[in-house]
Amino acid sequence: MMIEIRKITGNTVILNSSKNSDTQIMNAETSLQPIIYTRSEHSISRTQINENALKVLYRLEKSGFDAYLVGGCVRDLLLGREPKDFDVATNASPEEVKQVFRNCRLIGKRFRLAHVYFGREIIEVATFRGASNESCEHQKTHEDGRLLRDNIYGTLEEDVWRRDFTVNALYYTVRNFSVIDYVNGMKDHQQGILRLIGDPEIRYREDPVRMLRAIRFAVKLGFNINAECEQPLHDLAPLLLAIPSARLYDETLKLFLSGYALQSFEMLRHYGLFAILFPQTEHILASESHDFPRIFLIKALENSDKRVALGKSITPYFLLSAFLWEAVQIKVKKKLEQGENTYFALQHAANDVLKLQVKSTAIPKRVTQSMREVWTLQVRFEQRSRSKVYRLLNHPRFRAAYDFLVLRAETGGADSELAHWWTMFQEVEQEQQDKMLSEINKGGRKYRRKPSKTSVNSS
Repeated sequence: MMIEIRKITGNTVILNSSKNSDTQIMNAETSLQPIIYTRSEHSISRTQINENALKVLYRLEKSGFDAYLVGGCVRDLLLGREPKDFDVATNASPEEVKQVFRNCRLIGKRFRLAHVYFGREIIEVATFRGASNESCEHQKTHEDGRLLRDNIYGTLEEDVWRRDFTVNALYYTVRNFSVIDYVNGMKDHQQGILRLIGDPEIRYREDPVRMLRAIRFAVKLGFNINAECEQPLHDLAPLLLAIPSARLYDETLKLFLSGYALQSFEMLRHYGLFAILFPQTEHILASESHDFPRIFLIKALENSDKRVALGKSITPYFLLSAFLWEAVQIKVKKKLEQGENTYFALQHAANDVLKLQVKSTAIPKRVTQSMREVWTLQVRFEQRSRSKVYRLLNHPRFRAAYDFLVLRAETGGADSELAHWWTMFQEVEQEQQDKMLSEINKGGRKYRRKPSKTSVNSS
């Protein structure tokens, strides 16, 4: 058993133990002592912190409470990045937070959170969470193997052990502008290591989504997953099957729409986690004799990452359409062999694939509707009569469907001449468009030049 020991002001502390989910204190009479990094020992400046987050911190402190920035915002500030959200942890109860801020709303049932509103911006304030009174041997276990815990309020010291990774358990205070570290999170941060607090297997069983978060943070931060945290991933992946599909959909968006889609895809497949999110797609990737599905997906993921890097918007339905396209095509082929016409075969195939997929990730109907449109419009690109072409051009999903066609053509899954024709048709004037339509309907001149590389994920 690997145990890391640190002595601070006479107190000996176990920082990491493979037998306990919560780090324990060897000397029960002493309290856990953190490492405190003063303002000169870290890189966080108040100028980097959201103005409204500072208001919350200062007002809670002024009202006699302790308040800290914690989690991803502290981690990202230390990396010199601009955090997406600023979360506050405090010893004030949710009701006390509401008394301090008139612009506050309490949410949640099992564990209440305070949302402080500044116009459209929300600063989330959470009361310190406490450790469970039950020992590991007596913890409640769900029938699927997940460990169950009750959320109760506690102290700062207890709150640390309820967080997932050491780099997410750093606390910043405006009282003296220091960073408080109970779990060697600063050291892991500096060394680029992603490490769970406590025993990795137990922490994954408490919340299997931590496996997905480990992949997401490792890719996003460029950190290496600690070996002891990496080892259980292959064996515990099936625990994700018990997680509500709606929650897995949210995690899927975080994994694939943040600019690191390709790396996330490769790591998820490596650890057997992608099969939980997209079982039909994984089955195809693992069994197909030709490499088109994988090449097609890699291109879609690369293009999505490029759009994020350029600050452009991306839409979930486009990438999800790419993930499930080959599964739909396989179903279409079978239905055509059964005598269905192309239109109904595509409609029924889409229904079958999506019905299975939402059991894994609960894709909302508004998204599945857009996915269906992207798929069905692929057939309509081949119908180039004057009325059908202009009707297709005015379709609200035309641009996304066109980008999807180009992506297929670039990776060998569609006629490159067809994609090029549609590219040219959009670029030329009305007179030339009429000429192109006339020639194509007479079976005349064909355009053989390859299509331009148009970026995907257009809304």
